[in-house]
Amino acid sequence: MEVIRPSSDLRNHYNEISKQCHDERNPVIITVNGRGDTAIMGLQDYYQMKSELELLRTLAEAENDVVNGRVAPIQDTFDDIRKTLLERKSNEI
Repeated sequence: MEVIRPSSDLRNHYNEISKQCHDERNPVIITVNGRGDTAIMGLQDYYQMKSELELLRTLAEAENDVVNGRVAPIQDTFDDIRKTLLERKSNEI
């Protein structure tokens, strides 16, 4: 459940807002002149949301590849990965 607070609370009650974001793990919506302006969330929740969004983008790209026929047999993919790893290993020596 989101909490809505006026922008003046950022100045006057920052510690309370920060604690609320971390303890309840819900965003706090900050309003300016009665309208939503900013969302504040705990850093851990931000990083989790960012990771989940990246995963969703990757899955959407993969689905697009399948729909457009940009696929290869799994054995070919493993062979390519194995070859790349062996080339890297030989270049390191």
